[in-house]
Amino acid sequence: MKLSSQIKPISYLKAHAAEIVRNLNEQREPLVITQNGEAKVVMQDIESYEQTQETMALLKILALGTRQIEEGKVQPAEDVIKRLRERRGAN
Repeated sequence: MKLSSQIKPISYLKAHAAEIVRNLNEQREPLVITQNGEAKVVMQDIESYEQTQETMALLKILALGTRQIEEGKVQPAEDVIKRLRERRGAN
């Protein structure tokens, strides 16, 4: 994905909003909107946004798991399974 081809000034957004929305849905590429020559906003279709959010959530879970491993906050699976079985038997 080349963002350089997906950069438009805010005046273009104002004049072509419906076309932009249609293109975002079809192309699934983000659009950078500039104001006074500076990038200010990134627009993307909702499905791409949701996918990005899900990916971010998974990456956060992985980072948390990695940190817990580094801090030694892990237990052998065997011990956990044994404890769960004991707890289930007690109920």
